[in-house]
Amino acid sequence: MGNTPCGPPGYRPRMRRNLRVAAYAVVVRDGQFLLARSPGPGGIPEWVLPGGGMEHGEDPYDTVRREVEEETGYHIEVTGLLGVHSTRRAFPARFGRSVDHHGVRLVYEGRVTEGELRNETGGSTELAAWQPWTPSPTWSASAWSTSPCACGGNARRPDGWRRRRRAAPGRTGPASP
Repeated sequence: MGNTPCGPPGYRPRMRRNLRVAAYAVVVRDGQFLLARSPGPGGIPEWVLPGGGMEHGEDPYDTVRREVEEETGYHIEVTGLLGVHSTRRAFPARFGRSVDHHGVRLVYEGRVTEGELRNETGGSTELAAWQPWTPSPTWSASAWSTSPCACGGNARRPDGWRRRRRAAPGRTGPASP
Protein backbone atom coordinates (compact mmCIF):
# COMPACT_ATOMS: atom_id res chain seq x y z
CA MET A 1 0.00 0.00 0.00
CA GLY A 2 1.40 3.31 -1.03
CA ASN A 3 0.48 6.90 -0.90
CA THR A 4 -2.47 8.37 -2.77
CA PRO A 5 -1.64 10.98 -5.43
CA CYS A 6 -2.20 13.71 -2.83
CA GLY A 7 -0.63 12.08 0.22
CA PRO A 8 -0.83 9.06 2.51
CA PRO A 9 -4.04 7.04 2.87
CA GLY A 10 -6.72 9.07 4.65
CA TYR A 11 -5.03 12.39 3.79
CA ARG A 12 -7.46 15.20 3.05
CA PRO A 13 -6.01 18.29 1.35
CA ARG A 14 -6.75 21.69 2.86
CA MET A 15 -9.54 23.71 1.36
CA ARG A 16 -8.45 26.20 -1.24
CA ARG A 17 -9.23 29.75 -0.12
CA ASN A 18 -10.76 32.27 -2.50
CA LEU A 19 -11.49 35.94 -1.73
CA ARG A 20 -13.56 38.05 -4.13
CA VAL A 21 -14.12 41.74 -3.48
CA ALA A 22 -16.67 43.47 -5.70
CA ALA A 23 -18.30 46.91 -5.92
CA TYR A 24 -21.84 47.66 -7.16
CA ALA A 25 -23.86 50.83 -7.71
CA VAL A 26 -27.46 51.72 -6.92
CA VAL A 27 -28.30 54.44 -9.45
CA VAL A 28 -31.81 55.91 -9.46
CA ARG A 29 -33.00 58.54 -11.94
CA ASP A 30 -36.52 59.72 -12.71
CA GLY A 31 -37.99 56.96 -10.55
CA GLN A 32 -36.06 54.15 -12.25
CA PHE A 33 -33.13 51.89 -11.29
CA LEU A 34 -30.17 51.41 -13.61
CA LEU A 35 -29.76 47.63 -13.95
CA ALA A 36 -27.85 45.15 -16.07
CA ARG A 37 -29.16 41.80 -17.26
CA SER A 38 -26.93 38.83 -16.65
CA PRO A 39 -27.31 35.12 -17.40
CA GLY A 40 -28.59 33.60 -14.17
CA PRO A 41 -28.75 30.09 -12.78
CA GLY A 42 -30.01 27.62 -15.35
CA GLY A 43 -29.56 30.18 -18.12
CA ILE A 44 -32.53 32.29 -16.98
CA PRO A 45 -31.57 35.99 -17.23
CA GLU A 46 -31.75 38.13 -14.09
CA TRP A 47 -31.49 41.86 -13.51
CA VAL A 48 -28.56 42.82 -11.29
CA LEU A 49 -26.92 45.97 -10.01
CA PRO A 50 -24.15 47.15 -12.35
CA GLY A 51 -20.78 46.34 -10.85
CA GLY A 52 -18.25 43.59 -10.47
CA GLY A 53 -14.92 42.35 -9.22
CA MET A 54 -12.12 44.55 -8.00
CA GLU A 55 -8.75 44.13 -9.69
CA HIS A 56 -5.61 43.76 -7.57
CA GLY A 57 -4.47 47.19 -6.36
CA GLU A 58 -7.63 48.93 -7.61
CA ASP A 59 -9.51 51.34 -5.33
CA PRO A 60 -13.16 50.29 -4.81
CA TYR A 61 -14.34 53.75 -5.99
CA ASP A 62 -12.50 53.14 -9.26
CA THR A 63 -13.91 49.61 -9.47
CA VAL A 64 -17.55 50.68 -9.26
CA ARG A 65 -17.05 53.53 -11.75
CA ARG A 66 -15.22 51.25 -14.21
CA GLU A 67 -17.78 48.45 -13.94
CA VAL A 68 -20.79 50.76 -14.37
CA GLU A 69 -19.19 52.29 -17.47
CA GLU A 70 -18.32 48.85 -18.91
CA GLU A 71 -21.81 47.43 -18.32
CA THR A 72 -24.00 50.47 -19.08
CA GLY A 73 -22.01 53.15 -20.92
CA TYR A 74 -22.56 55.68 -18.13
CA HIS A 75 -19.96 57.52 -16.07
CA ILE A 76 -21.07 57.97 -12.48
CA GLU A 77 -20.17 60.03 -9.46
CA VAL A 78 -20.08 57.95 -6.28
CA THR A 79 -22.27 59.80 -3.78
CA GLY A 80 -22.28 57.40 -0.83
CA LEU A 81 -21.66 53.96 0.57
CA LEU A 82 -24.93 52.10 1.19
CA GLY A 83 -23.51 48.95 2.72
CA VAL A 84 -20.90 46.23 2.93
CA HIS A 85 -22.02 42.63 2.64
CA SER A 86 -19.88 39.62 3.43
CA THR A 87 -20.64 35.96 2.72
CA ARG A 88 -18.65 32.81 3.17
CA ARG A 89 -19.49 29.47 1.59
CA ALA A 90 -17.74 26.17 1.18
CA PHE A 91 -17.97 24.56 -2.23
CA PRO A 92 -17.36 20.80 -2.44
CA ALA A 93 -14.47 19.47 -4.44
CA ARG A 94 -15.14 18.76 -8.09
CA PHE A 95 -11.63 18.57 -9.50
CA GLY A 96 -9.23 18.54 -6.57
CA ARG A 97 -9.67 20.52 -3.37
CA SER A 98 -12.82 22.04 -1.93
CA VAL A 99 -13.08 25.82 -2.01
CA ASP A 100 -13.68 28.13 0.96
CA HIS A 101 -15.14 31.18 -0.86
CA HIS A 102 -15.38 34.57 0.88
CA GLY A 103 -17.23 37.28 -1.02
CA VAL A 104 -17.22 40.92 0.04
CA ARG A 105 -19.61 43.29 -1.75
CA LEU A 106 -19.46 47.07 -1.46
CA VAL A 107 -22.72 48.71 -2.53
CA TYR A 108 -22.46 52.39 -3.42
CA GLU A 109 -24.98 55.04 -4.34
CA GLY A 110 -24.18 56.72 -7.63
CA ARG A 111 -25.36 59.50 -9.93
CA VAL A 112 -24.97 59.55 -13.72
CA THR A 113 -22.72 62.41 -14.82
CA GLU A 114 -22.27 61.63 -18.52
CA GLY A 115 -22.45 58.96 -21.17
CA GLU A 116 -25.11 57.20 -23.22
CA LEU A 117 -26.92 53.99 -22.27
CA ARG A 118 -25.50 51.03 -24.18
CA ASN A 119 -25.13 47.29 -23.72
CA GLU A 120 -21.86 45.64 -22.75
CA THR A 121 -20.05 43.79 -25.54
CA GLY A 122 -18.18 40.59 -24.71
CA GLY A 123 -18.65 40.90 -20.96
CA SER A 124 -20.63 39.33 -18.15
CA THR A 125 -23.87 41.21 -18.89
CA GLU A 126 -25.94 41.33 -22.07
CA LEU A 127 -28.31 44.25 -21.60
CA ALA A 128 -28.49 47.52 -19.65
CA ALA A 129 -31.75 49.34 -18.96
CA TRP A 130 -33.61 51.64 -16.63
CA GLN A 131 -36.22 49.62 -14.74
CA PRO A 132 -39.23 51.06 -12.84
CA TRP A 133 -38.86 51.59 -9.13
CA THR A 134 -41.87 51.62 -6.86
CA PRO A 135 -40.79 52.38 -3.30
CA SER A 136 -42.78 51.15 -0.34
CA PRO A 137 -42.76 52.25 3.31
CA THR A 138 -40.54 49.27 4.17
CA TRP A 139 -38.07 49.69 1.28
CA SER A 140 -34.45 50.61 1.82
CA ALA A 141 -31.56 50.43 -0.61
CA SER A 142 -29.56 48.06 1.57
CA ALA A 143 -32.53 45.71 2.04
CA TRP A 144 -33.14 45.65 -1.73
CA SER A 145 -29.47 44.98 -2.32
CA THR A 146 -29.60 41.78 -0.28
CA SER A 147 -32.18 40.21 -2.57
CA PRO A 148 -30.98 37.25 -4.64
CA CYS A 149 -31.09 39.27 -7.89
CA ALA A 150 -28.76 42.01 -6.67
CA CYS A 151 -24.97 41.82 -6.51
CA GLY A 152 -24.65 38.98 -8.95
CA GLY A 153 -27.25 36.74 -7.33
CA ASN A 154 -25.28 35.67 -4.27
CA ALA A 155 -26.34 38.11 -1.56
CA ARG A 156 -28.55 35.99 0.66
CA ARG A 157 -27.72 37.01 4.24
CA PRO A 158 -29.19 40.38 5.24
CA ASP A 159 -27.61 39.94 8.68
CA GLY A 160 -24.20 40.33 6.98
CA TRP A 161 -24.79 44.01 6.12
CA ARG A 162 -22.92 46.82 7.77
CA ARG A 163 -24.96 49.94 7.01
CA ARG A 164 -23.64 53.43 6.33
CA ARG A 165 -25.68 56.10 4.64
CA ARG A 166 -22.91 58.37 3.30
CA ALA A 167 -19.23 58.12 2.56
CA ALA A 168 -16.84 58.85 5.40
CA PRO A 169 -16.18 62.56 6.01
CA GLY A 170 -13.65 63.85 3.53
CA ARG A 171 -13.83 60.64 1.44
CA THR A 172 -15.39 61.46 -1.91
CA GLY A 173 -13.05 59.67 -4.24
CA PRO A 174 -10.16 57.25 -4.55
CA ALA A 175 -7.28 57.29 -2.10
CA SER A 176 -4.20 59.20 -3.13
CA PRO A 177 -1.19 57.06 -4.00
